[in-house]
Amino acid sequence: MKTPLFDDFLKPTPAAWKNKIQVDLKGADYNDTLLWKTQEGIVVKPFYTKEDQSSLEIETPKEGFNISETIFVDDEKIANLLAIDALKRGANSLQFTANKTFDYRKLLLNIDVKTTLIYFQFSFLDDSFQLEVSKFINSEKTYFQTDIIGNLAESGNWFFNLKEDFIKLERIQKNTPNCIGISGDLYQNCGATITQQLAYTLAHANEYLNKFGSTVVEKINFSFSVGSNYFFEIAKLRAFRVLWSALIKEYDTENLEAHIFVQPSLRNKTIYDYNVNLLRTTSECMSAILGGSNTISNVSYDAIYQKSNEFGKRISRNQLLILQQESYLREAQNFAEGSYYIESITQQLAENALTLFKQIEKSGGFLKQLKNGIIQKKIKESALKEENSFIEKKIILLGTNLQQNKEDKMQQKIELYPFVKQRNIKTLVPPLTRKRLSESLEKDRLHSEKSLKNLKNG
Repeated sequence: MKTPLFDDFLKPTPAAWKNKIQVDLKGADYNDTLLWKTQEGIVVKPFYTKEDQSSLEIETPKEGFNISETIFVDDEKIANLLAIDALKRGANSLQFTANKTFDYRKLLLNIDVKTTLIYFQFSFLDDSFQLEVSKFINSEKTYFQTDIIGNLAESGNWFFNLKEDFIKLERIQKNTPNCIGISGDLYQNCGATITQQLAYTLAHANEYLNKFGSTVVEKINFSFSVGSNYFFEIAKLRAFRVLWSALIKEYDTENLEAHIFVQPSLRNKTIYDYNVNLLRTTSECMSAILGGSNTISNVSYDAIYQKSNEFGKRISRNQLLILQQESYLREAQNFAEGSYYIESITQQLAENALTLFKQIEKSGGFLKQLKNGIIQKKIKESALKEENSFIEKKIILLGTNLQQNKEDKMQQKIELYPFVKQRNIKTLVPPLTRKRLSESLEKDRLHSEKSLKNLKNG
């Protein structure tokens, strides 16, 4: 028998690689030159080997990702036409968002509700209405992203009050599958670190498990936002699946994968040089795909400053179609498996998040920490660090804090207010605020535009 060719080569050890690198550095310090520490406290190395590979078992989806179209329900007939058009043009899933009840029969007319994956995100709590919709559709492929704790975190108030909100949700969960959503996307868009996003989302979900018990495990779904830290966002989604599996084992439930709905973050999107948003969302959608998302709904490049429009929707949907059908990522949910780097940071993120989760539970749980303002304080600290990094150009948003196009004028193009709105209402807890990194800088540029225009007009 012939000796395999590769057996003639020595297998380099990590120490041998490091020694070779140190020689090539010609005296420069290895740690100072090539190692960098992330906001998560993870040290990223210049190379990874089999020794860095973890033994994590991750329950990823059995099928590739679904392409979803997000549609706001104001006029049921218009929303229905938009939904049908999106399905004809490549989407195979729909997310309907609404701030009031609507005629669901009109909305779903001529849509095959048994085969189409449908999500409902309501900014109101109406148990009778949700049960009606669920009964009408009667499909395991329908998910309600109802989250009373997420509403408390973002608005500062319950929909009604603690007791009534939980009574309504209990009625919903006893009679409806796939009926509770966990808004993990909130923490990312408010500036939380990846470790915080994972720990807070897990602790958030655990509040429902504590309240309703193990029977609610299979009725919970998750929403996440992904940012531009490409490999870390892949690892984030994979780490969450590990954490969720570990948590539900404590409730005597196993082999039940988390159902994850993902959208690109708005935190790093800009109104100036807005076409760069296309590059950002493409990278973020790839992270979502390789991270093993069940469903992805892309964000239009102009979503933060213009009303929903056919062009923006078409481009955002086509980005996903190109990744799915022309980039061979249709069944890419396991592509990251075996990557020494991704597996290493997945392991570290999961461990760090689990440590934080245990601290939260030891201190009384997520709701208690939310009511005491601790969660808000921690996220605010992380967000401030990130904003300072943006100001100091450690975080770059091309066209905004680097290589600005001075000819780029936005004053006349803005249809939607793109900044945080002041809220003058009494709240039970300090609300978490979704805020983009570039808001302060953009306000200054818009003010300069207006001043220059007024000066020219005399």
